Amino acid sequence: MTNEYIDGVGVFEDPPRVSTGSDGLDDILGGGFDANRMYLYEGRPGTGKTTIALQFLLRGARDGERVLYISLSETKRELSLVAKRHGWSLEGVDIFELVPPETTLDPERELTVFHPAEMELGETTGLVFKEVQRTNPTRVVVDSLSELRLLAQNPLRYRRQVLALKHFFTNRNCTVVLLDDLSSSQEDLQLHSIAHGVVMLEQLAIDYGAERRRLRVIKMRGMRFRGGFHDFTIEEGGLKIFPRLIAAEHHKPFAGEITPSGNAELDQLLGGGLERGTNALFIGAAGVGKSSVALTYAIAAAERGEHAVFFAFDEGRGTIEARARTLGLPLAKYVESGLVRFQQIDPAELSPGEFAANVRNSVEVDNARVVIIDSLNGYLNAMPDERFLILQMHELLTYLGQQGVLTILVLAQHGLVGPMDTPLDISYLSDAVLMLRYFELAGTVRRALSVVKKRSGNHEHTIREFRLSRTGISLGPPLKEFSGIFSGNPRFTGTQIPDQDPAE
Repeated sequence: MTNEYIDGVGVFEDPPRVSTGSDGLDDILGGGFDANRMYLYEGRPGTGKTTIALQFLLRGARDGERVLYISLSETKRELSLVAKRHGWSLEGVDIFELVPPETTLDPERELTVFHPAEMELGETTGLVFKEVQRTNPTRVVVDSLSELRLLAQNPLRYRRQVLALKHFFTNRNCTVVLLDDLSSSQEDLQLHSIAHGVVMLEQLAIDYGAERRRLRVIKMRGMRFRGGFHDFTIEEGGLKIFPRLIAAEHHKPFAGEITPSGNAELDQLLGGGLERGTNALFIGAAGVGKSSVALTYAIAAAERGEHAVFFAFDEGRGTIEARARTLGLPLAKYVESGLVRFQQIDPAELSPGEFAANVRNSVEVDNARVVIIDSLNGYLNAMPDERFLILQMHELLTYLGQQGVLTILVLAQHGLVGPMDTPLDISYLSDAVLMLRYFELAGTVRRALSVVKKRSGNHEHTIREFRLSRTGISLGPPLKEFSGIFSGNPRFTGTQIPDQDPAE
């Protein structure tokens, strides 16, 4: 899309952007790079610089452009292996290597290429200029600046050579990406000031699980971009970047109608039910029935012909399907039909940014109307710092609310009976909170349920006993003759203790 700006002379049209070769990075930059500018990708070895640089060139080659990879550190054989493992062909990509192939180690063979360490810095840049003039590319990658830094031997000479590169490409119809592996002991702010834009790639080692990768756009002259860190993974086919979710960018009109649970007693307790565009927190001890209650919403959505998605952090599909069969819920039927999508999440392998992208895909592509996250305890393991989990969850819930999705969050408290400890306080972000508790009565373990919060309307303020049986979830009358149920040590003031359902 072309934006128009009014200056002192007239109307200026923003020229079309150049794709970076990554849909995720294009999204972050609002369309891609400005053409005919010089950009910098910086990051330690192993962060994915070469891979995303090849994506940039391959995109140009697919569009019929002449593209050039200038390699000061890797051989063509090494680059071809990287491409092969990603399922790419380097046909259409000119590779100019200033490193000798392995055969040149044989003293009997003629040396046909130069190693940068054997040449003066001026000779190296001179060879680069000649190759660019010969091939006349529209996209160039220079990998990497570390070799130029070593040859320069001092910062002033190095800066002059990088400026010479910039000035040389300024007069050519060419977009350039420089790679830097940060071999310098200090951050090279000289490069930042020279480059039109800077993208930093990082690889983080966490205490347990797979490494995490993320990138950040440090600067882009005259361009608006999505700031902050964006998670990414390196997969077959290149970098898969997950732009940070900003809820304010996503608005969609929807009717705020009631979303029934399929259980009339539960809907009555909720004052009619839960509304679309809201979220509900189911909180209680492990095994009390939170996931079972959440499942009823997924099944009810499927019975209406709507799509629901169940993200399971803690339990496997087999366990949840077995529980559904025990409750008489036809989960397997709707999973098979595609109306309910079940996805097992491994928090040790999945970054929060990738999970948010998965949720977006479920809503925008699969048109999910009910999203269940079971549980936040597992999600917390993927985001060790609780402060950032709250911020990430706020954006995610706001986004889902603006899409008219009913979101159900499951949170397990520590303990079974008596005082309960909550590992994460997210209740203030929730539109509705359902409290599920065990309580002991006459030598039996019972379950109680109550709505302690609902922003969108009235609800019952009673505490009801609920039971899980072969016929599903059933709620009893308000427990008016009890006190102290949520403490786990109730006192019964009535005359006859209610019996448990023998079918349970």
